[in-house]
Amino acid sequence: MNIFVMLQPLFDMLKWLLPLLVLVIIKTPWFKGWFGELLVRTFAHYRLDGQVYRRLHNVTLDTPDGATQIDHVFLSPFGIFVLETKNMRGWIFGGERQAQWTQQIFRHRFRFQNPLRQNYKHLKALEALLSVPPEHIHSVIAFVGGSSFKTVMPDNVTQGVSCIRYIKSFQQPVFNEAQVSVMVKALESGKREEGQYAHYPLRAPTDLCGSLPLLADFCPSRRTENRPEADSRRGSN
Repeated sequence: MNIFVMLQPLFDMLKWLLPLLVLVIIKTPWFKGWFGELLVRTFAHYRLDGQVYRRLHNVTLDTPDGATQIDHVFLSPFGIFVLETKNMRGWIFGGERQAQWTQQIFRHRFRFQNPLRQNYKHLKALEALLSVPPEHIHSVIAFVGGSSFKTVMPDNVTQGVSCIRYIKSFQQPVFNEAQVSVMVKALESGKREEGQYAHYPLRAPTDLCGSLPLLADFCPSRRTENRPEADSRRGSN
C-alpha cells in the first residue's frame, strides 16, 4: 500500500490543526511581547541612524534586589533613552502618578502596572551603572498593537512609531562620541548574559576612562589619583 495514501488522513487533519495552532500561539502573551519587540526594533532600525543612536536590546542588569531586564536602550550624544514596549489592544486609561493603569476590551477591564513606574527601575539601574546625571536618561514607553489612549498621557508615553519621533525631539548634545562609546562598553560589561547569575564588576573600560569624566568612579586609575586629594580634604575638616 502506498505510504502517502496511508498518511493522507493525517495530512487532512493537519490542514485544520495548523491554522488553529497558529491562532492559539498569536494570542499568547509571549507572542504579543515578541511581536511588539520586533515592531520597535524595526522602527528603530529604519528611523534611527545606527551611527548616532547606539542600541542594545534585552539588556539584563544586576540590581541590589536581584536583576532587571530592559527592552531597549539607545545611547546617543543627545542622551540615553530607555524604551519599554507594551503590546496591548483596547482602550488604555492611566495617569503619570497612578500605580495601576487599566486596559478595557469591550466590557472587560484589566489592571496592569504603570509602565512609567516599571521603567523607573530600569533608569535607576542605568544611572548606577553609568554614573551619569539622571536628567540625561530618558524614559520612553511605546504602546503597539492597536490600543488607544482614553486619558491624557505624558509626552514620553507614545503609540507605535511616535516613540522614534519623541527620541529624535532631543537635539541638544550632552555627550560627545567618545563618551557614548565608553558608556556602550560600560553597559556591555555590566550586562549579564541570559541565564547567568554571577555579578559583573561595574567598571568602565580602562583604556577609555580618560574620555568620560562622568564615569570616573568606574576607573581604578582615576579613583587612585583622586584619593589623596579627598583624604587631604577630610584631614582639613
